[in-house]
Amino acid sequence: MKQSYDFNIEQIKNLSLEEKNFRQKNLDLFFKSGFPSKKVEDWKFTDLNLILNKNFESISNKVGYESSKELEIIKNFKHNYIFLTNGKIVSTSLVHEEENKILIKDFDQKEKIFFDSDNTLKLLNNALSSGGFSLEVAKNYKLKKPLVIYNYFSEDLKNKILNNKNSIMLNKGSKLTLIDYNDGEVQSNFIKNTIDTVFLDENAILKSIMIQNTKNNGHFYKCIKGSLQGSSNYENYILSSGLKLNKIEIEINLNKDNSNCSIYSALNLVEDQHQEIKTRINHNSPNCKSYQKIKSVLNDESKGVYQGKIFVEKIAQKTDAYQLSKALIVNDDAEFDAKPELEIYADDVKCSHGSTSGSIDSDAVHYLMTRGIPKKEAVKLLINGFLNETLESITDSELKFFLEETLEGQINGY
Repeated sequence: MKQSYDFNIEQIKNLSLEEKNFRQKNLDLFFKSGFPSKKVEDWKFTDLNLILNKNFESISNKVGYESSKELEIIKNFKHNYIFLTNGKIVSTSLVHEEENKILIKDFDQKEKIFFDSDNTLKLLNNALSSGGFSLEVAKNYKLKKPLVIYNYFSEDLKNKILNNKNSIMLNKGSKLTLIDYNDGEVQSNFIKNTIDTVFLDENAILKSIMIQNTKNNGHFYKCIKGSLQGSSNYENYILSSGLKLNKIEIEINLNKDNSNCSIYSALNLVEDQHQEIKTRINHNSPNCKSYQKIKSVLNDESKGVYQGKIFVEKIAQKTDAYQLSKALIVNDDAEFDAKPELEIYADDVKCSHGSTSGSIDSDAVHYLMTRGIPKKEAVKLLINGFLNETLESITDSELKFFLEETLEGQINGY
């Protein structure tokens, strides 16, 4: 069964003729190919067109942004926040900060962002994007507490698609811990198509954390495009178990000397959940480092995918790049696919990659059971230990405790 599209640019208010023409051009390009299928190399493990055909009779962008949902603040964890409903800013709080050092506003949809037309989801985002936010941190300002992006979704999203763009800019010497926090048990099938652009100026530090706090039937795609200047540092942690479908695509450009990028992921997938992480780290300058550790646990009939590429330009001497993917397959019906790649044009580099998958150590399970721990709990303990390794580099004790509790909740089914 093939779904029908009801994509209407007129749904987006206050557009100039030029903006309408730009959006219509992107929509026309999208319609030529539709949603990505396995015919596209980057989507060979996640045939989105097939998945959506199975789950949606129709897809519309006619979405409202009003919600009666009250914000439920994370308890026992001091933080600032931005509260979004369906991607649109509802309220903000910077109670722990100097508010004049942080600019938060609605994303300016007049800002045209161009992408290669090989990914039709980006074309669709260009055509239908609304909502979203822009965040900028002033020069040399270091936030005292994390900033949580609360993502809530209304109950009327059946067969709807949300298209949002977000912009994050850290000026020279600034520092931010940003937590992208999805909440709300939405039962209806919907799609969220998000594009984030990230810019870190010299000596800026961004710790970005993605958390799925509840299970829902959302089909999520997020594309993160990052540009790093000299001696800047970007860390990304992904704890996004619980979605029906989730594909996260991260491309980071290390553009100046001594910039660093680290990506960590701890996923525990159950039922028929499908999750893919696709990364590309471009070493465009000498003396840069990248580190990737992707860990996945596959239960029931779930499917996990990791595609990772390290690209090293000819001028990027003294590159230090590491990439590792590990998967535990708990059930015979689960599946994990990995495609690690290196493309290196410099000759003075240190680069490595690897991928392993296997079952839980039966001897370890047996040992715990001889100590009086039931088998089910023993398996959970081993899974927790396996995934918790990705949090070892976090030095903030309050943040680490919060993330460890979050991960344990995901493993225990929330």
